[in-house]
Amino acid sequence: MNPRFDRRSDETELMDDLSSSGEVIHQTLKELETINKWLGGNSVTLSGLDRLLSKGSFDNRPISIADLGCGSGDMLLHIARWARKKGVKVRLIGVDANPHIIDYAKRNTEQFEEISYEVSDIFSETFREKHFDIMTTTLFTHHFGDEALTALLRQMQQQSRIGIVINDLHRHWFAYYSIKWLTQLFSKSAMVKNDAAVSVLRSFRKSDWEGIARSSGMQQFSLKWRWAFRWQLVAPRFESGQTTG
Repeated sequence: MNPRFDRRSDETELMDDLSSSGEVIHQTLKELETINKWLGGNSVTLSGLDRLLSKGSFDNRPISIADLGCGSGDMLLHIARWARKKGVKVRLIGVDANPHIIDYAKRNTEQFEEISYEVSDIFSETFREKHFDIMTTTLFTHHFGDEALTALLRQMQQQSRIGIVINDLHRHWFAYYSIKWLTQLFSKSAMVKNDAAVSVLRSFRKSDWEGIARSSGMQQFSLKWRWAFRWQLVAPRFESGQTTG
């Protein structure tokens, strides 16, 4: 069947199976780190954090940043290094529903004391009661259909004090065939070979994001296209006594 790019796919990914564990998960997480590094995906999240923190003046306490669907913790490593370089105090919390992934992430980032983790269903009542300064997601939102994603964005707005940074894929034929070709040639992970291309089909065009953001009640947001075939959504909130610059 030929892939369609005019609408989001509802095909499931192998990684959506929360029982996935062992070497298949380890190899997949390692390869995803490499893909993110070489295709410039990490900078999308970091520049979004830069934009949020440049717009306000904040007290001297550590800024709490929750990374939903944190995977290997690789993005948290980049955020921790970014914060240290800038002299920004942070408390980083990685959240994932798969305990096997969290175990891997803990080992992967054990040298950074500012990073902690929790296994949690982000839609649970317990998690929804928690609040953070900033909430981020990287290559996570495409795992949800429009209705669930709308609910998630609404929830993130309620849980974040400073703002939200979302980093996810652009649904485009070139992105699809490029990643499909590259992973078939170089990947050792059956999960990556399957999920990389499916992820593109499940991802977004500009109109998708605009509709979902507005349906969630998001009043103020910035949506930018970034290389390589990424969307960056930044939504500032500046609640709880924060002041804009």
